[in-house]
Parts: sequence; C-alpha cells; structure tokens
Amino acid sequence: MKISTLSPIDGSVYVERELASGSMIEKALDRAEQSRKVWQATPLEERIQILDKALAYFVEQADEIGQELTYQMGRPIRYTPFEIKGGFQERAKYMTQIAPEALADLELEDSGDFRRFIRKESIGTVLVLAPWNYPYLTSVNVIWPALLAGNTVLLKHAEQTPLCAERYAKAFEVAGLPEGVFQFLHLSHEQVAHVIADRRISYVAFTGSVTGGKAIQKAVGNRFITAGLELGGKDPAYVREDANVAHAIENLVDGAFFNSGQSCCGVERIYVHESHFKKFVEGAVELAKTYVLDNPLLPETTLGPMVRQSAAAFAQKQIEQALKKGAKSLVDPRFFVHHQPDTPYMAPQILIDVNHTMDIMRTESFAPVVGIMPVKNDAAAIQLMNDSPYGLTASIWTQDVDVAVQLGDQLETGTCFMNRCDYLDPALAWTGVKHSGKGYTLSSLGFGALTQSKSFHLRLPKS
Repeated sequence: MKISTLSPIDGSVYVERELASGSMIEKALDRAEQSRKVWQATPLEERIQILDKALAYFVEQADEIGQELTYQMGRPIRYTPFEIKGGFQERAKYMTQIAPEALADLELEDSGDFRRFIRKESIGTVLVLAPWNYPYLTSVNVIWPALLAGNTVLLKHAEQTPLCAERYAKAFEVAGLPEGVFQFLHLSHEQVAHVIADRRISYVAFTGSVTGGKAIQKAVGNRFITAGLELGGKDPAYVREDANVAHAIENLVDGAFFNSGQSCCGVERIYVHESHFKKFVEGAVELAKTYVLDNPLLPETTLGPMVRQSAAAFAQKQIEQALKKGAKSLVDPRFFVHHQPDTPYMAPQILIDVNHTMDIMRTESFAPVVGIMPVKNDAAAIQLMNDSPYGLTASIWTQDVDVAVQLGDQLETGTCFMNRCDYLDPALAWTGVKHSGKGYTLSSLGFGALTQSKSFHLRLPKS
C-alpha cells in the first residue's frame, strides 16, 4: 500500500512511498533492540560528536530541505530554510550543551559508611510520531535528547512530510551513527498501534490532534510505558491597559497568521482592554492586509496555502457559524487576489463581535483566523482566557512584570509569555495542560521522560 503526498501548492502528487511491511517493522524493532546496548555504552562525548556532525549536515542542506518542505506542506520558501537554520539548530545545540550536566549522576552526601547516587539510564527504544506543520521543530525536541541519553529512536513522520524522516536518516548516516540506532518507518494508524503494543518500544512521543492523543493513550494503556502528548491549543492573548499597543499588534498578528495559522501555539483569540480595542483592531486589520497570499515558491509570498482544502473548509465553517451568530468579519477575502474558495489558499481573517458561544473562540482552528474581544479588566480577561479545554500557551501584553507573573499564576497554561508569543525557548520546559496534553520536552526536564533512574546504595568496606 502506498502513501501519496499531495502538494498544497497545486494538488499534484509530490512524493509517494510504500508503507512498511510486517517484516520491515519486525526487522526495525529487532535492529533497534540489538543496537540499544552498544549505543547506551557509547560515551556521551562520542554521542555528542556524532550528533554535531548530523546537525552540520542539516544546516548545510537547509535551503534544499526548505524547498522540499515548501512543496510538502505549503509554507512560503522565504521561511522554510529557517526551520533548520533557526529553531531546529537552536534546540539541538542547547540540548547537546546541557546533556553532560542533565545526564550526570546525582551524587548524594557521603555519610562515611555509604556512597549513594542516582544514575540516569536510557529507557530503550523511543517511538516518535511527528506532525507535518513544523516537522523538524517538533521532532528534534525528542529525537536529539533521546539519542544523547543513549536511546534508540524509531521515527514515524506524518504522511504529508515523509521526506523529513528520510532527511534525518541521511543526516545520521553521514554523521556515522551506528546502524539501527535511528530508523524510520512509513506506517498506517493500525500499524502504529501494533508497534506501540510491542514490548520493544519503551516510550512514545506524539505531537498531533486531541483525537490522535486519545488513540495513543489508549494504545499505551495496556503496557507499563508512558507517552508524551503535545496536542494543540486555542492559545489566548491579553492586551492590558498599560500595553505597548503597536508592539502587541505587530507580534500578535504574526502569531496568528504565520504558517497560515497552522501552529499548535499560534494565537487564536485575543482579548484587548476596552480602552485600546478600536486602535488595536484597526492596526491588526491594516497589518493583515499587507500579507501576500500566493504560490509559496515565490520569494515575495508571505502567506502560503493551508496544508489541504479540507483544513481551509473547516476554518471557513467556523467563520460562517460565527457570522450567523452575530460576528463581524473585517477582512474581505477578495482583497487578496489569490484567495480561492474550495482550495487551500485561504485569506487571513479577523473577527469582532465574537463570544464564547462560537466555535471560533472555543475550538482549535489551526488556520489564519483570529477573534478579538474587548474586556473591562484583568479579571474578565483571565476568566475568558481560561474558558477553554486547551492550555498550551498564553500571552500577556503589559509594562508591569510583577502583574504579568501574578496573572500568569492564574492562567491554566503550560507556558505564560509576556510581550511575546508563538516561540519555544529550549531552556524552558515545553508542556501543556488540559487537552493540550501531558509530559515535557526541552530544557533539562526534557531528559526526564527519556531516562530511567537507578539508585546505587553502596556500603563501603571497612578499612
């Protein structure tokens, strides 16, 4: 059976691949198991050297990789190389930098009679299930620390971005990673469930939808292993009375529309203090109209197609429902000459007169559309920001750091930003609450799920 990647640029078949056969799956699991002890015993310094060479390959090939990515998922080519040169490189370098300390033995105070320490060992084979929207940025969060910690890795990438898995394999081949330590397979959903059930899988890292996360959670439920789940969001922003409004407009419009809104931590709803509402909305609309919606292979394009027509149709239904309930759209799609109904080319949209009875303010859109509401005060904003089944990130726009922390303490979210949004700092734990998932990646905490602790309690011989 084949998988076909239809390019959102024009709907043509960009790449086709055969799904793995049962014997290929069995061979990959066996190979990972056989390679595990050798890689675990490889000194960390040698692991780092190999991963540094792999990173160098990615950076050297960033432009070519970027073009592949544009064809596969539609992000403008002016941006795609920087997924590698920017966040991917930053995260890989940071996790490598902190690995020696994060993976070091935890020595306890010597009592004289005993030596006690906790060793962090690899857990085995890590199954990474990666998405298409940021295929390198999401996968590096797990693949890099998993390999640094001495684990073997099996990657299944989204059907939309199969070449990303193959790029990983090529990078590690060039770097001299021992055979079997990293592998990839093209798998169906049924095959994924079969692999998760196999005793040779020790941990599952999934990035995707809530529905997908529930399926993964069910699949691991019959085994004594865990899964890290990053499941998306409906991320809010609050522009306070003391905010720098111009700065907030510039960053929040980008946070809502970059990558055609197809980001789990993209800004999907904005609450603005009533004293700034008119100014904010006018500025946001003006900025939205500067986007260039067109073929993503053109260097001037700043807004490409969504990944597929069905994704655009889903968001359009949300917009239509909101309009029927009294919302007002402020951006005429006809302003964008390349906006095409019933295609992935969707114009950005800003809605006002919205409320929380509308799906546009409650259900993840994953599209270039945002609703904006006025609020009277901090309490009203916090109530609305928390009125969501999701909790990935939230941003507060203010000049008062103490207030930002105070309000952040009240927010049900994994990350609280002040005066920025839609960014992952590799030094901070990436995590979500509620339907945004569970578990951690990045930071020193990101090694926690990828290692198992072994305690050593040694009675010292009498002299």
